[in-house]
Amino acid sequence: MNLVNLESVSHSYGPKPLLSDVSLGIEAGDRIGVVGRNGGGKTTLISVIAGDLKPDSGRVTHNRGLQVATLSQGDDLDPESAVRDLVLGGRQEHEWAGDAGIREILANLLGDVDLNAPAGSLSGGERRRTALARLLIGEHDLIILDEPTNHLDIEAIDWLAGHLSGRRSALLVVTHDRWFLDAVSTRTWEVVDGSVERYEGGYAAYVLAKAERARVAAAAEARRQNLMRKEIAWLRRGPPARTSKPKFRIEAAQELIADEPPARESVELVKFAAARLGRTVYDLEDVTLHAGGPGRGPQVLDRATWQFGPGDRIGLIGVNGSGKSSLLRLLAGTVQPDSGRVVRGRTVRLAHLSQELGELDPARRVLESVEEVRKYVQVGKKEWTASQLLERLGFKGEAQWKVVGDLSGGERRRLQLLRLLMDDPNVLLLDEPTNDLDIETLNELEDLLDGWPGTLILVSHDRYFLERVADRVVALLGDGRLSMLPGGVDEYLARRSSGRALSARAASGSAPVPDESAAPAAGDGAVASGLSTKEERELRKELSRLERQLDRLSGREAKLHAAMADAASDYGRLASLDAELKEILAEKDTIESEWLELADRLGG
Repeated sequence: MNLVNLESVSHSYGPKPLLSDVSLGIEAGDRIGVVGRNGGGKTTLISVIAGDLKPDSGRVTHNRGLQVATLSQGDDLDPESAVRDLVLGGRQEHEWAGDAGIREILANLLGDVDLNAPAGSLSGGERRRTALARLLIGEHDLIILDEPTNHLDIEAIDWLAGHLSGRRSALLVVTHDRWFLDAVSTRTWEVVDGSVERYEGGYAAYVLAKAERARVAAAAEARRQNLMRKEIAWLRRGPPARTSKPKFRIEAAQELIADEPPARESVELVKFAAARLGRTVYDLEDVTLHAGGPGRGPQVLDRATWQFGPGDRIGLIGVNGSGKSSLLRLLAGTVQPDSGRVVRGRTVRLAHLSQELGELDPARRVLESVEEVRKYVQVGKKEWTASQLLERLGFKGEAQWKVVGDLSGGERRRLQLLRLLMDDPNVLLLDEPTNDLDIETLNELEDLLDGWPGTLILVSHDRYFLERVADRVVALLGDGRLSMLPGGVDEYLARRSSGRALSARAASGSAPVPDESAAPAAGDGAVASGLSTKEERELRKELSRLERQLDRLSGREAKLHAAMADAASDYGRLASLDAELKEILAEKDTIESEWLELADRLGG
């Protein structure tokens, strides 16, 4: 059934045409992701489709009785109303509490929010999640979401993707989150130069299709095509699920990447980073840290010991409030640990991009603001001018002469990041660097970071960006430790899910942690998982054994990284150490798989 039709729709903002003679339709069951440059017309398109904006010309037709729900980038929450009333409306407690679907939405989006609090007391992120929860609780024919993943952590984004995929509503979503696009979309629309280009599949399919069209038409500008080829190469080497949905022929696109090297020359970058940094970057020794200062706020680290080495590219993940930003501030030296010691290498030249926009002179021009830091910088093997880098991050032509005070939040974010890179750091601490960046700019940033030699520690809710840029994933799981996760984000989500299952069982009293001194013999009873008490006790022992093995392997891994830094000028030795490191990582991966299998049995 056709839900919405656009016929020859055009709309302009001032002299700029955003939509030019666009005709398209949305059918029941469609799941469409919308991409394009910031300011290119994405929000205009969805506003026209929703009926919130009347186009300059053309016709928009809605199916009779169509129920449309829209999540815009702002909200209309009454500051005096309680969250409970805004989200649940007039539903009585017995009514919504008995609805498993509503309970699930509340638990995953508003689990840390006081439902009796007035909306005016909420943070920006809490308001966003409140508006999203209110929308999802309703039943709709068409759901339109504008940047729904803003203010959500990786775990919440994973839940939202699964939730939306399970709904019967048609879906139209604007997002820069490429992992989310692949997870929820079966079609992709690109808004470009006033038109809407349509592709089958999610983001991975869209990238492959664009490359195929560019190859056949031979019209793509050389540098952009090279970026696309690198993107495809990474996608094709990634998890198979990313490319499982394309319905078009991809053999021709494969020809583009037949001889494409890996996105990064990891050994070469480690060697270069070691030459710039030496052996020590950051060593955490028996560190205890609280988010609010010594003894105040949630505990982030509890007598933790860890080493960040030269050339490490680490993605740091954890739930919102787990202390990721606090850990970055600890490394940056802006906060001090409760106890323990943070050893910082003498050659460390740090750049820290926080979530707050840094001080920028509002009277300066964009180009002047960058050139006052440095006019040229070496990234990998190439020297770039300030103007060239500005162009790569979206400041083209006259945009480089805009006054800083007139920039949007996203533009200021890009400018701040570029000023940091121009300062030629050898350690980058990036806290949510993708905020307000469109996909094309993200591609450019990823390509820049591919050739950047140094230690990178990244916090991001953008799963695609994190997996693309980081080589390893480290998590704050709430136990006061830094945990290496060879299985990456998938392993993190599995651990979190297993932990929640075990906590729920313990809270219900259905599966207490066994006491070996008082445990009954096999057959004396079974826990909720279907295991006997004895079987569960044995599984927990095996889990502990595997965790000890992982700790030992992590120690060997840290020593190998240090040895690789020492052998930076000895290519033969470096290759041997790299081979040994790969063996250790493979062994860790095997043990992690065993751990996850056992944890799954316990959490069944």
